[in-house]
Amino acid sequence: MPSYTRLLSLTALTGIAAILSTSPAKAQIALFKDSSNTWLQGITVQGEAEGGIMANPARPDNGINFGNFLSDHANQMQLNQLYLTLSKAVDSTKAENQFGFTLQALYGSDARYYHLLGVSDKITSNRYQILPIQAHADAHLNVLTSGGLDIQAGILEAPMGVEVIEPTARPFYTFAYTAQYSVPFEHLGAMFHLHVNPHFDFNFGVDTGNQTTFGKNDNNNAAAGYFGFNLNGLAGGKLNIVELSRIGPEDAVASIGRRANTAQRYWNDISAYYTVNDKLSLTGEFNFFHDVGLRAENYSFVTYASYKVTPHWTLNYRGEIFRDNSGLSVVSFLTNQAYMNAFLGGNAPAETAPPTTYGGLTLGATYSPNIGHGIRVFALRPEIRFDRSLNGTSPFNNNRNIGMFTFGGDATIGF
Repeated sequence: MPSYTRLLSLTALTGIAAILSTSPAKAQIALFKDSSNTWLQGITVQGEAEGGIMANPARPDNGINFGNFLSDHANQMQLNQLYLTLSKAVDSTKAENQFGFTLQALYGSDARYYHLLGVSDKITSNRYQILPIQAHADAHLNVLTSGGLDIQAGILEAPMGVEVIEPTARPFYTFAYTAQYSVPFEHLGAMFHLHVNPHFDFNFGVDTGNQTTFGKNDNNNAAAGYFGFNLNGLAGGKLNIVELSRIGPEDAVASIGRRANTAQRYWNDISAYYTVNDKLSLTGEFNFFHDVGLRAENYSFVTYASYKVTPHWTLNYRGEIFRDNSGLSVVSFLTNQAYMNAFLGGNAPAETAPPTTYGGLTLGATYSPNIGHGIRVFALRPEIRFDRSLNGTSPFNNNRNIGMFTFGGDATIGF
């Protein structure tokens, strides 16, 4: 591990004391709070840093924790994210027209997997990369229904699935298979969210494809899009359900020829969020993925539970069964550019496995005290994880083992 890489990672994990000893940071800084313009008063800036490590006692020869993207390097500390967000939020609960924006830049090892072709994927080939992860205009329009219509247009984080890239918005450092292999990551396009009534929202959108843009930076010549719904406040306000489906060609012409322009990929995800009480919350997610061009198919079920032991300690559970029918989905990419190169059908060194049914169990905790000093968020998340093939294959640790045990976690701090 290069010395500068180790230095950056240690900074993310151990720089907390230095931050606290200097002048206090301001949580979510309002840049124009003294302006007479009320719209400018709502513009804020946030920053956050996350770093972590996942240890693998089997010490795989290629140094890769198979089936992991963001925590892929076994036994190596890494700086996952440094990000800065400039935004003007809109409030969809207000019955008035509103306009805002979000600009977010990310630097770190996580950036390798979230580029858009033609935007940031060729800036550097180092493990630590930079990208604009969000750059969109936002609007809430008081039209069509009493709840109005929300619009986001530009560079968007993909809206499908339970787990997201923002560390404090997910329960674990590592990701479920579903969140890595059966949902898209980034788009250039537009999403629409229609609030039909207090209990039902309709979602739809269109984009150039998953992590592609235009022309030679699109792996085919076709668009793709979303449709789905939200059910809100069911079971006395304790249950929310989100369904989202996506359809469109996603394969590269360089890989399967001209039929890539018409060979559809179908993504379907439904999640239910249930709040049992003020301490216990449960989540279930079912996902089905089918790609006509690659003749690939996945289906999975993920369950989550979070129990708030104290105001600062939360215990977390995740259990998953993920079926990769073709062996084409669960892949670990071995170079820093390989994942993005795969979108264009280019050189993409990777570790693969035969068709496998994966079982995953992750247990962890989140410690997030209010430490003051203007710090918006501080969280430590230790976890242990066990992955296993449920159909007798040996996909882990250079195809040596039927199972893989890892342990570690991350630290996050932000203003």
